[in-house]
Amino acid sequence: MRTPFGFSNPVHLCEKDGFRFLFVSRHGERGYEKTAPFVNYRANIYAAKSLGVERVIAWTGPGIISAGHRPGDLVLPDDLLDFTRNRPSTFYEGKGIGFIRQFPVFCAAMRAALLDAWRDGRRGIKMREGGTYACTEGPRLETPAEIRFLASAGADMVGMTLCPEAFLARELEICYAPVAYLTNYAEGVKPLPYRRGKLFEGMLPEDAAARVDRAKNAIPALAIAAAGLLSGRKRDCPCAVSMERYRSRGIIGDDFRDWVSPPRRRDG
Repeated sequence: MRTPFGFSNPVHLCEKDGFRFLFVSRHGERGYEKTAPFVNYRANIYAAKSLGVERVIAWTGPGIISAGHRPGDLVLPDDLLDFTRNRPSTFYEGKGIGFIRQFPVFCAAMRAALLDAWRDGRRGIKMREGGTYACTEGPRLETPAEIRFLASAGADMVGMTLCPEAFLARELEICYAPVAYLTNYAEGVKPLPYRRGKLFEGMLPEDAAARVDRAKNAIPALAIAAAGLLSGRKRDCPCAVSMERYRSRGIIGDDFRDWVSPPRRRDG
């Protein structure tokens, strides 16, 4: 879709057992064509809002920082640390709006639905409720010192995709919740030898790869089941009214297209 921030990634209208939903692949249609720093997050979220989307379930594959986690676990993060540097992070450049509280960081109603959907299906995969996701700029992986720093800051996992996506969704009053599948150990968490030419160069033990694939492949059904539980339910959460203070003062109207600022620099 064409947006004021450039083209979004392709948006697919899908149907599963009579339930209709939209799907966007952040990184490309035929593989991992675009790394996280170069995803056009503003265009994707703007396109979703234009199509009437009220809730976004996102998936992400972070590395493990906290002891006790293992590759192939699923996690419902509940907090964020943003260490990105060069990504356009707001729709409201140059405007006096967008001063929005970031609590709860992710929609509580959506997280509850995801947990309920997992309990109903069980799927034989461990689900961890809660955890802090640190988002780094990428595309390079982190140094051991950076991982030690992130651990000291309270991070349980580290990835590259949730920021500014979660914050942009909040700016347009879209409920947002991620499901993380833990893909590997972050640098220095475990003493793992360097394996030339392999994914993560050895930070994913060979015997864990099948668990990771199983967790990743379970997410679509989990997301659809959770979305089905929420379908038709009126939203009664802070994310649904994040801009209410500006609306009630007459600073913005009902059409979100009038809220945003023209981009000051070109997105991807």
